[in-house]
Amino acid sequence: QVQLMESGGGLVQAGGSLTLTCSPIGPPFDSYSVAWFRQAPGQAAREFVGGVSRDGYTYFADAVKNRFAISRDDAVHLQMNGLRPEDTAVYYCAASFQYAHTVVTAANEYYYWGQGTQVTVSS
Repeated sequence: QVQLMESGGGLVQAGGSLTLTCSPIGPPFDSYSVAWFRQAPGQAAREFVGGVSRDGYTYFADAVKNRFAISRDDAVHLQMNGLRPEDTAVYYCAASFQYAHTVVTAANEYYYWGQGTQVTVSS
């Protein structure tokens, strides 16, 4: 069973950069697609940010396209550039074996989740 742990969150000024890392705890997750979601303060739903398939295909939400990038080795890294106050949220990574060869944007299609890491962007 895959377990995930996010790291790298913190406080950054608008325009700055952060890199979040999603690491597997225990077995590797190279056979899974991995996606990032975020949940802003006061929002009930988790918003899709971007993801990477097991084959390296990446897909991003329009809100972060051209600002965020994803890479993977033994972990999955979300490089966030040009951060804005509206990017403030708890960021979660999630993994899917069923959809390993693509990136799905619906949170309910992911079975495995990390605990989240806080990203705060000050104006």
